[in-house]
Amino acid sequence: AALNSLRGEWSPEVGRGESKHPSLPLARAERKPLNQKKKHPPRHQRANLLKEKTALLQQRFAPRHQRASQLKNNPTSSRYNRPSREKESIIRMKIACISLGCPKNQVDLDVMVHILLSAGHETVADLGEADVILVNTCGFIESAKTEAIENILEACSYKQVNPNLKVVVTGCLAERYRSQIEEEIPEVDAVVGCASNKAIDSIVARLFNGEEHLESYGLKKDFPLGGKRVIGTPAHYAYLKIAEGCNNRCHYCAIPGIRGPLRSREMADCVAEARWLAGEGVKELIIVAQDPTAYGEDWGKPGSICELLDKLNRIDGIQWIRIMYAYPERITDEFIAAMKRNEKVLPYLDLPIQHCNDTILKNMNRRSTRAELLEVIGKLRREIPDITLRTTLIAGFPGETEEQFEDLCSFVKEVQFDRLGCFAYSAEENTVAAKMDGQIEQEVKDRRAELVMQIQTGIMAQKQAAKVGQTVRVLCDGVDDESGLYLCRTAADAPEVDGNVCVSSEEPLYPGEFYDVLVEDSDLYDLYGTVVK
Repeated sequence: AALNSLRGEWSPEVGRGESKHPSLPLARAERKPLNQKKKHPPRHQRANLLKEKTALLQQRFAPRHQRASQLKNNPTSSRYNRPSREKESIIRMKIACISLGCPKNQVDLDVMVHILLSAGHETVADLGEADVILVNTCGFIESAKTEAIENILEACSYKQVNPNLKVVVTGCLAERYRSQIEEEIPEVDAVVGCASNKAIDSIVARLFNGEEHLESYGLKKDFPLGGKRVIGTPAHYAYLKIAEGCNNRCHYCAIPGIRGPLRSREMADCVAEARWLAGEGVKELIIVAQDPTAYGEDWGKPGSICELLDKLNRIDGIQWIRIMYAYPERITDEFIAAMKRNEKVLPYLDLPIQHCNDTILKNMNRRSTRAELLEVIGKLRREIPDITLRTTLIAGFPGETEEQFEDLCSFVKEVQFDRLGCFAYSAEENTVAAKMDGQIEQEVKDRRAELVMQIQTGIMAQKQAAKVGQTVRVLCDGVDDESGLYLCRTAADAPEVDGNVCVSSEEPLYPGEFYDVLVEDSDLYDLYGTVVK
């Protein structure tokens, strides 16, 4: 009876005239104003021991040039607190999921959760209630590896109170380091590479049938491009992964070694999933891949992202379409035209340019020059005057001189990006850049990254202040239980990476609904206002 009002699954057949899969009931809260955020379970009392062991394992998993970074805790997500489908498995387990890394990694976890629910298991938010803790890791740069190790150790610490607990490590760290994880952290019960995600249910079953220290990998060409999934984000927005892997071969990047070459997902499959997401109440569709603008190049059809946008724009229910990680080298006139003609595509792009100096860009194996970057940014702003541009930069790349760094600072001042993040270069093993001469001391890299962010802070303060007095259209995400303010976003704000519009309202606001808000104040990251009646 508790499952009667719950929602269904997505299958590759949806939208093609026939569905071969029965509906999978998933718990989804009724639409109502949120009174409080769910509290994450407290960290285990072994904090000091975990810190010491994390530091030790950092040395084992890290390249020679380590990046000191502040750890950002990513606690267990309550989004996966769902009952299983009615089918019963022989051994029904409570599974808690820790989700780390990028949205693409989260989509992988959505697929794994669906598999586990289909096998008769259920998911829980509290690590202390779990029979299995699944840690879906990121292993992209040093700070991500550190965060993954910390979360793996935290999961393993629950074995003190539940000796039968099983800890399963998946995701990029598992794919990258494989058996080394169990060698260094013997408390881990299974390590599952990305190509073996589809076997997660059988791996869990084998663990509870007495097998120990399991490992399962596969070929990168077998990494799943899609599949039946749950929706791990709030009900009104979702990520649509359109490709796996990357062919750009940037010299600093470990992704091709982890995820393999570019493999674009069949367009009809992408559209079918987007239709299902719309039917589930999703209003904002966020397109993700390592490089969405390369979509279709592996088929010999560059620019296929334009056709995909045309098809997605016609789906009823979807109101916003957001494109993340658009590479500047592939921002063509055709791509800009597709953004303009499809009214649901938001005037928002994340352009990961990484640097502006021609020598550094060449050494990074990037295909743009400073002049070409300025040209594409100028064209975007002329053709789409209200566009929001976000970027990421790397400071301290091997061989970067003070003059080249000053060039980067001047570029940031000149371009005036709406959103910008700058990171100290992280040397990753098995990348070209890690073997280059001219490695820069960590202190210098950190100082340079901080200086860039100081420049951007002044830019952001001016841009935010200029919005005071404007009326903006926002999508409500929920409410902050500490301040009592509703957390909303404009078209210029991607979830989890950009800021919020913090709204006070005497009337309740509903997650997933749109409102007009008068901006009355601002700070570096957020806007503050009231609903226009």
